[in-house]
Amino acid sequence: MRNVRTKQDVSMITKGKPEKGLLISLAYRAGRSRGKISTRHKGGRVKRRYRVIDFIGQDKVNIEGKVQAIEYDPYRSARIALILYQDGERRYLIAPQGLGVGDRVLTGREKLPLKPAMRMPLACIPSGTLVHNIQLLPGRPASMVRSAGNAAQVMAAQGKWVQVKLPSSEVRLFPQDSLASIGQVSNPEHSSITWRKAGRMRWLGIRPSVRGVAMSPYAHPHGGGEGRTGEGRHPKTPWGKPARGVKTRKKHKWSDRLIVQRRKK
Repeated sequence: MRNVRTKQDVSMITKGKPEKGLLISLAYRAGRSRGKISTRHKGGRVKRRYRVIDFIGQDKVNIEGKVQAIEYDPYRSARIALILYQDGERRYLIAPQGLGVGDRVLTGREKLPLKPAMRMPLACIPSGTLVHNIQLLPGRPASMVRSAGNAAQVMAAQGKWVQVKLPSSEVRLFPQDSLASIGQVSNPEHSSITWRKAGRMRWLGIRPSVRGVAMSPYAHPHGGGEGRTGEGRHPKTPWGKPARGVKTRKKHKWSDRLIVQRRKK
């Protein structure tokens, strides 16, 4: 099959322009820290404005909301939902698959119907249920399972903890009071997009990456030599450190004790 360019699925989107009151401008640093490049291959993307997403939801407990629109967010792979709450306030939420205009959403401290975007503590969610937008610790903004097409599965309760299987197949313990939203994150086709041309990557702020063997010897450990050559040695980073087969995770991370089963190799 010919490798042709593919487009994103926009059938779920119902509104083009974002809510003005939920927009802020973020300074774009293009992978630089204090003017020096800290992350290579970044820069030159199109202009965009950040949509403020409600990742906590603590102050909206038992206040029902209604989905007004499903929108595109240039800062994330998932779709976002504009919610109008009964108190008149509007907020953005990560939109799960199957959520539509007119649907009701609710955050509660007790068991709620297992419908998309319903948000409740992990202790109230039955085993086997797919969830997303999970709080690592109660009271903090949700930081787990937020990208397009992802979903975690509630496994079992264990005292004050709940076992959750993450998309990476890692099984981790979460506090039973941590909030999670029901359903799978929207836009699951995102990982299947064929970008096809370099220009589309430049719009996203991704600059070209040059192979080390194509560089001069002063620019990269793989560089130099007459004609086309291979690496000729154990693969190295541009700074001379091993590039493959080396563990990069910190040995003593505070959350290591919460991992029940490592992700499968």
